[in-house]
Amino acid sequence: MRKDHVRQMLRYRWAIFGILALAYLFVYFHRLSLSVVANDLVRDFNTSASVMGLLGSIYFYCYAAMQFPAGLLADSIGPRKTVAAFLLIASVGSILFGLAPNLTVAFAGRVLVGFGVSMVFIPTMKILSQWFRPREFASMAGILNAVGGAGVLAATWLLALMTATLGWRLSFQLIGGLTFAIVALAWIVVRDRPQDRGWPSIFEIDRDTGGSPPAPQTISLMDGARRVVSEKYFWPVAIWFFCDCGIFFGFGALWGGPYLMHVYGLSRAEAGTILSMIAWGMIVGSPLLGFVSDKILKSRKKPILICTAVLTVELGLMTFFPEKLPLPMLYVIFFVLSVCASSVVVLGFTTTKELFPVEIAGTSVGTVNLFPFLGGAVFMPLLGKILDGYPKTATGGTVVEGYTALLLALLVASAIALCCAVLMKETFQKK
Repeated sequence: MRKDHVRQMLRYRWAIFGILALAYLFVYFHRLSLSVVANDLVRDFNTSASVMGLLGSIYFYCYAAMQFPAGLLADSIGPRKTVAAFLLIASVGSILFGLAPNLTVAFAGRVLVGFGVSMVFIPTMKILSQWFRPREFASMAGILNAVGGAGVLAATWLLALMTATLGWRLSFQLIGGLTFAIVALAWIVVRDRPQDRGWPSIFEIDRDTGGSPPAPQTISLMDGARRVVSEKYFWPVAIWFFCDCGIFFGFGALWGGPYLMHVYGLSRAEAGTILSMIAWGMIVGSPLLGFVSDKILKSRKKPILICTAVLTVELGLMTFFPEKLPLPMLYVIFFVLSVCASSVVVLGFTTTKELFPVEIAGTSVGTVNLFPFLGGAVFMPLLGKILDGYPKTATGGTVVEGYTALLLALLVASAIALCCAVLMKETFQKK
């Protein structure tokens, strides 16, 4: 094996990662972008808030529906072709949304965006499994999730600045143009595996440096899917994802703001400042947890267990003291919530990948990725129904008892997630 080829491969993979990470930033950008321009859309399309809610939810339905196909496509036609083709669809969708003369066209544009960006994460996981060593995977997934946190910030303050300066239509057209540039870069630079450029695989490099690469396997798509759902250790991870991300999407991404405004009497701007800690938790916590898992604890199960336990304790504290926490502690609460319910998912995906051969990495991660979005789809309306069961205040908010019941439901979910974390299999491979 030529040493110059090894050096070239180890450098080149960072260019691939940079392009895919930029694409993933746009996944989170589009996920939260409508919250910034919702008032403009209601005005320009002369429609209602409920219709805007449906317009926003279309993204999640499309995204969830495509997770299993994303894994199959990544494992069959290859992740590079999958990312490039579907990002092109997202680019067209964003431009169409910016040009939309009516709601029907706006919905069509949003559907294209949802389908397009849904095919970024799973193929990226597949590519990372081919270009980075297993002991590096959690760290790289953590950095990728941190970029997603940067996308949250871009979808808030940056889009707000663009909209104020250029208007929402031109902003989304420019975003579509930038997405098309990423498509071109992905097609030109990204490769599914080092062998596609005539370089040794990462497993061959490990073998020559004393590692023991796994023997390659040939697994059909249906056999791979059957193998995933029949693996008993897959289901504790899947249920953990459902509960953990249900807590994050249900509270952190929806009802956390009303809780701060109704219970603590904060203004929308003050609540938004506290909620921004969610983005910072992803940016700081994701790479940190990946590093801790890969380099310090050398474990997947232990950091997942610790984070889930901390989340349970935090929700217990909020349940018993829903309105008595000092304001500075609320910043800490939402930061820790982000780390323990959002950043930690990179270890869940790593665990899932390591439960199965690398040949079906796309299928395994794609299958488990159904459960976070299913959790969000269940928890968001469920928590809303809990709040609806309690009387309103004079200002139209929900009484404290309603949020206490909501937090109790989240505490029960976190306890279930903790039990699942205990049942998980340790997948970290020690030399």
